[in-house]
Amino acid sequence: MEVLKVSSKSSPNSVAGAIAGVIRDYGCVEVQAVGAGATNQALKSVAVARGYLAPMGVDIICIPAFTSIEIDGAERTAMKLLVEIR
Repeated sequence: MEVLKVSSKSSPNSVAGAIAGVIRDYGCVEVQAVGAGATNQALKSVAVARGYLAPMGVDIICIPAFTSIEIDGAERTAMKLLVEIR
């Protein structure tokens, strides 16, 4: 599964385009975000991606979960958004 990493400085429109592209190619994508700002941008991106895909008759769902990732040798908790076609 393709993994997209989002930061608090990520552009929601750019991430949404990436989400839509991966959904068109593979049917599912995992979006990871660490921190409140990054999670905010990730959720906005999923909403925008839904708008990008709707005219093509593609409806997506988002399943939130937590995951552990390693950043600079330290283990951190990240928000994982599993986005897939309904």
